[in-house]
Amino acid sequence: MSIFTQRTNTSAGDPASTDPPTTATGLPSHVDRSVRGHGRGRGTRRIGAHVFLMILAIYFIVPIWWLVVAATKDTAGLFSSPAFWFADTFALFSNIAELFTHQGGIYWRWLGNSFLYAFAGGIGATVLAVLAGYGFAKYDFRGRGAVFTMVLGSVMVPMTALVIPTFMLLSQYGVINTPWAVILPSLLSPFGVYLMRVYTQDAVPDEMLEAARIDGAGEIRTFFQVALPLLRPAIVTVLLLSVVGTWNNFFLPLAVLTDPQLLPVTVGLNRWTALSNAGAGGEQVWNLITSGAFISVLPLVLSFLFLQRYWQGGLSVGSIK
Repeated sequence: MSIFTQRTNTSAGDPASTDPPTTATGLPSHVDRSVRGHGRGRGTRRIGAHVFLMILAIYFIVPIWWLVVAATKDTAGLFSSPAFWFADTFALFSNIAELFTHQGGIYWRWLGNSFLYAFAGGIGATVLAVLAGYGFAKYDFRGRGAVFTMVLGSVMVPMTALVIPTFMLLSQYGVINTPWAVILPSLLSPFGVYLMRVYTQDAVPDEMLEAARIDGAGEIRTFFQVALPLLRPAIVTVLLLSVVGTWNNFFLPLAVLTDPQLLPVTVGLNRWTALSNAGAGGEQVWNLITSGAFISVLPLVLSFLFLQRYWQGGLSVGSIK
């Protein structure tokens, strides 16, 4: 009888007997173990993400570091000193001086051609992409879906596959070996059109356009005064992508240009590389090639640095209720 009473009192009268055991955190032990396990898993994923980002950073930094180091070496130092460290002789300034005078200073002409092709093609491609993307996003017209599907399909076609058909088309109009042979194909940017349409759909509310139309603004004024300021981050992005793509374009100028005075810097340096690879019969200008490649990337780096402040989203937040 006493044993039965003692068991009954323990099971019904003592709350501690029914509550699960707790830890120093005040949580039940099984909950505390789950929280600690979740925290360890999240910490492991965070460490893994940081390691992966470090690997990517090293992957992209190593070629840039090699280019900076190689630009400071003369031809002998490029083959006798460690690849990723400086040589005993610092020849950067002498390389640049020789670069700008070699073959009558043709590198200046190549650099100017690259600026012409990149900015003419980049600005033109950006203008067309903004207009087309805005039209696809804010106007409902017959065949819009089919046309935009064609634009998406053209994004998946590599540009190198279009070089030969482009060459044949341009040759029929007699623009081969002219600056137009590089600028005209660069005006088309299907990815820019896609990017502008996606961004316009979210950044430019339809209510703002309707309000402008109700106030008496025409379509052109609505576009320039209402929509265009909201599209500034996307415009800068498309402009940079177009300029970089045209600046780094190699296969198209190689196919459509034969005059050395019209070559961009990428194809021009490739010609010097071919001469240096000719062996004893060719002129060894490896130091000029590395220095020229180093200088050719500086405008792109400066463009990203000066234009990055325009990459800010949420310009339309709070503009409507």
